[in-house]
Amino acid sequence: MTRRLPQSRDRGIPEATVARLPLYLRALTGMAERGVATVSSEDLALAAGVNSAKLRKDLSHLGSYGTRGVGYDVEYLIYQISRELGLTQDWAVAIVGIGNLGRALANYGGFVSRGFRVAALFDANPEVVGDHIAGLNVEHIDELEAVIERRGVSIVVIATPAAAAQQICDRVIAVGVTSILNFAPTVLSVPEGVDVRKVDLSIELQILAFHEQRKGDRESGGPVMAEELQQGASA
Repeated sequence: MTRRLPQSRDRGIPEATVARLPLYLRALTGMAERGVATVSSEDLALAAGVNSAKLRKDLSHLGSYGTRGVGYDVEYLIYQISRELGLTQDWAVAIVGIGNLGRALANYGGFVSRGFRVAALFDANPEVVGDHIAGLNVEHIDELEAVIERRGVSIVVIATPAAAAQQICDRVIAVGVTSILNFAPTVLSVPEGVDVRKVDLSIELQILAFHEQRKGDRESGGPVMAEELQQGASA
């Protein structure tokens, strides 16, 4: 039987705050590895890439306010954030679609240290089924529901072609999965109560290309700069 991820929104924590908690946790973990015992809100905010006022407000939702003149206890704050994110438990993850991306995800060694355990791999290609990857055998997609229930999978990662993603999504939801990480280049339709996080590398690259083009236009006096000069002249 699958387990539900903790719903921070039920405890009044804004989604924007939840999205920033992993940034704080990553920064704090790096500090702990360097032997840092306490950290100020300013230093933690700088390491996480946010402003200190926002950080203090975010951490107040966890009941953590730090100590005046001392700051935050690094290890305790790691525990607080990990607990809020549900990382003090062991979450079983299944990856569906074992192409190049799926294989890379399966072989990524950082999941376990962050509370996630890859418990199952699935593919529809007979040439891939049976492959041994990161200590697991790739299982046929026909076994999806049975394996998810048997191994208590809580999170499913979809790394299939776009055409297959919705069907896979529907199947895992039908068996009780309510948390999905979608790498397929398509928007998934899900019922209320199911959380989907979408990762689209091409979109991220397009956004970077947009900013890179604007930087080039500014340096060359191109369309962006011309437009801004025109706006300034008419002001």
